[in-house]
Amino acid sequence: MATTVGGPDTLGDMNPLLEPSPLDHELPDFRNIDIAELVPTFRTALAAYDGEISAITGSQEAPTWENTMEALERSGQLLQRVLAIVFNYAATDATDEIIAVEETVAPELSAHHTRMMLNRDLYARVRAIPAQAEGSEEAALVEHWLRAFRRGGADLDDAGREELSGIDTRLAELSTRFGRNLMTSTADRAVLVAEEGRLDGLDDATRQQLRADAEGEGKDGWLIRLGLPSVQPILEDLRDAGLRREIAEASRARGSENNSDVVLEMARLRARRAELLGFDSHADYIAAEETAGSVAAVDDLLDTVTAAAVANAHGEYKRALDLATVSGAELSEPDGLGESDWPYWAARLRDEDLAVGTAELKKYFPLSRVLRDGVFFAAERLYGIRVTPREDLAGYHPDVTVWEVSEGEAAGGRSIGLLLTDLYARSTKRGGAWMSSFVSQNNLIGQTPVIVNVLNIARPAAGEEALLSLDEVTTLFHEFGHGLHGLLSDVRYPSLSGTNVPRDFVEFPSQINENWALEPEVLANYAHHVETGEQLPPELVTAVMAEARWGQGFATTEYLAACRVDLAWHRLSTAQAAEVTDVAAFENAALEDAGLAVPGLAPRYSSTYFNHVFSGGYSADYWSYLWAEVLDADGFQAFVDTGAAGAEHPDPEDVRFAGERFRRMILSRGATIDYDDAFWMFRGQQRSVEPLLERRGLAGA
Repeated sequence: MATTVGGPDTLGDMNPLLEPSPLDHELPDFRNIDIAELVPTFRTALAAYDGEISAITGSQEAPTWENTMEALERSGQLLQRVLAIVFNYAATDATDEIIAVEETVAPELSAHHTRMMLNRDLYARVRAIPAQAEGSEEAALVEHWLRAFRRGGADLDDAGREELSGIDTRLAELSTRFGRNLMTSTADRAVLVAEEGRLDGLDDATRQQLRADAEGEGKDGWLIRLGLPSVQPILEDLRDAGLRREIAEASRARGSENNSDVVLEMARLRARRAELLGFDSHADYIAAEETAGSVAAVDDLLDTVTAAAVANAHGEYKRALDLATVSGAELSEPDGLGESDWPYWAARLRDEDLAVGTAELKKYFPLSRVLRDGVFFAAERLYGIRVTPREDLAGYHPDVTVWEVSEGEAAGGRSIGLLLTDLYARSTKRGGAWMSSFVSQNNLIGQTPVIVNVLNIARPAAGEEALLSLDEVTTLFHEFGHGLHGLLSDVRYPSLSGTNVPRDFVEFPSQINENWALEPEVLANYAHHVETGEQLPPELVTAVMAEARWGQGFATTEYLAACRVDLAWHRLSTAQAAEVTDVAAFENAALEDAGLAVPGLAPRYSSTYFNHVFSGGYSADYWSYLWAEVLDADGFQAFVDTGAAGAEHPDPEDVRFAGERFRRMILSRGATIDYDDAFWMFRGQQRSVEPLLERRGLAGA
């Protein structure tokens, strides 16, 4: 039982966060967590962390590995437990009570982090640690902390430290406000349809789901909720051009009522923060931390892909417009396809090209089979692990399922950790998909991982199975790729564990894992008709493979447009940022300058609803997905070369050999490796962008 701990507020004596959870793998005891106690527990955790740091800096002994580096890595355990709860709940069940907790915690946490990074005594002790063996985990840990101190302002004078502290606190407040504003705006702008006739094109299951969503909010009609990206998937099916336009306008307007000022202030503060730390811009500050190394290297990659992507997008636009014209369709724009028209007519063109509709394909992708017989099956083949349900353990919400991940029998069946899956959309849940953790693997304290995979799949009608689009299938594999990075980590120090790697490398394992969704043996194992159990027939296998490459001009261009919007905001100097007053005009100019202003095509995310960069930790870094895809498209060839991929029935020993190699060289190593060297060793050669262009159908465009 947890005992009462004194602090800034009174804590209940049954507070389960005060001590490590007694449940398997330290899974939090969600049933006994009291939201009202989170803020006082957080403040107690800050005080405890301060005490641990003071014990390190106040030591009369000379700095040693044990009394400085290992003591630093052991510190902050209570804080980690509290923050894992706060930020998970804020993303997955953002009630008014949780929002109030996050708004209190975020600025106080930021101020505390800044104070720690500016702690001269702690910085001095870390700098006094003798050089460690090159390539060792110890050397990586020292470099991690020294880099964090330098980038956190430890070398600034007193005036600079004070200014930096104020900026960090304000940015934390604004980031939280942006996310809250966006969630509210997204919910408020959901489109309520009063007449069922306007839903022509939607199947019965989708209509039932929209009806249930409306009833759940006490409304009469059919409620169309909005997802994070600009283009809402439902636009592909709705025949009513007016309703499509209404949905597209609602999507593009999100955050416009209150996030424009937040964006402007954050851009100015980030620019000033970068200058304080000796960088020309926030984009330069971010790129220096990534494997890319510089904004120039990022520009080179984006420029290499842009011309081909835009050329293909124009070709796709013309084909879709031709089909709409021949069909005599009503369009939302008088001179061509608007943002609400292109998705619909592109989908009709895709149905013609592939000779099968997406609704029919989805029947072969029931969620339970995709997860168990696809995602988990692929990992079991590759890494020799087993994933089994733990019905005796509770998640943080009724939608959450807890799974145990264990080594296979050949490795003794040892339990590795826990996976929590939270897959259905909720009105209180942030859009998108992500992986996070409640506990990170490390051998120093002896902790095993507790990983969370979150998606936003539409909840099916009662008694029915959720059917996934190919994009959703890929997303499920992608997020479990992140999960594997956390679950299969095998390092000593928490700071270097699992996904604690640069953004442009963290997406490498997740994107590698996407490939297994369409590997013949894996696809054959999970793609079975939801009603008949029939395996996906050969002609539909061909259609699935073709769909994965279809429409890449549009998809790549909308992604590149978002990258350029992100970089445009974050390569501004302080003086330049001060001159920007119109968010929409700035964004449009950035797209024009980058050659990405394509008619009828919006960036995947526009500024006022670009959660990744103004509330999600990807500022000046949204390009990292493409950088990682270069690694993925080229790196996956290593699986093909060893016989683990590309064949209808690969030798199981070849699959296990390749999987074990990837696990040993990449997944288990966390941030203990030189990333370029690790890729070279795994792939056998330096990365090339050509496989990416081939995959996206852009080579020679």
